Amino acid sequence: MTSTQNAVARVDSSPAAMVTQYRDDFAQLLPSHINADMWVRLATGALRKDKALALAAQSNPASFMAALSDAARLGLEPATAQYYLTPRKVKGRDEVLGIVGYQGLIELMYRAGAVSSIVAECVYSGDTFTYSPGLNERPIHGIDWDAEDRGTLRLVYAYAVMKDGATSKVVVLNKASIGKIKGSSSSARSDYSPWSTHPDAMWLKSAIRQLSKYVPTSAEYIREQLRAVRDVSAEPLGTTTLPARDVADILHTDDMDVDAETGEVIYEATLVEPTLDGE
Repeated sequence: MTSTQNAVARVDSSPAAMVTQYRDDFAQLLPSHINADMWVRLATGALRKDKALALAAQSNPASFMAALSDAARLGLEPATAQYYLTPRKVKGRDEVLGIVGYQGLIELMYRAGAVSSIVAECVYSGDTFTYSPGLNERPIHGIDWDAEDRGTLRLVYAYAVMKDGATSKVVVLNKASIGKIKGSSSSARSDYSPWSTHPDAMWLKSAIRQLSKYVPTSAEYIREQLRAVRDVSAEPLGTTTLPARDVADILHTDDMDVDAETGEVIYEATLVEPTLDGE
């Protein structure tokens, strides 16, 4: 074997090495407040902790990189409750599905700047819960913190406190409502689906997804910026107050997408994947 062949043989083509190799591409997608090196460490660390994820990423690196690109564009932390990296099989082939988690949805709401706090809680059979629209501004949720077991999941609710102190619409979902949402999920039956591994998180996500219909999100904020860009597009260069990076990000915005887990129509931006050699 020649020295050149030896060098080629030593090239690390693992998913972790690929993430590190395209660190600068991810940095271009990430919002300026996200530390790219820490973000990359989260992505590579997930591969070490989850053998099923590592296998799916090795088998289908394109799906893995696409999921990471989506997380980067949204400015969410991969392999956390903000953004799940979920291995699954499609027609017998391993792939990685990126899923925005409930903490990611909350993060996107906060970025819009209209809310001061968001409350989302699961109600278990051992809890007490009272909420009468028109009588109660917010739910009254009692928890026995000394209980060893709070029981089974019963309800989930979410609401936001706006910057002016007002309470948003209160969303309350029962087990039947959650069952319908889960039933529309294309991958809920997978052993690796968050519906199986983190059911409480998916209940919370379902409530927060419903809440996002009534509370400004970063997607709506981006559309407002896009309209602003269009308004100033005819002005001389340099007159816009929007940073150039924001304008570039806005121009990738599409109208809508479908949440892979809940089946609901949501607003998303176009997925921008890192450029790979040969493409």
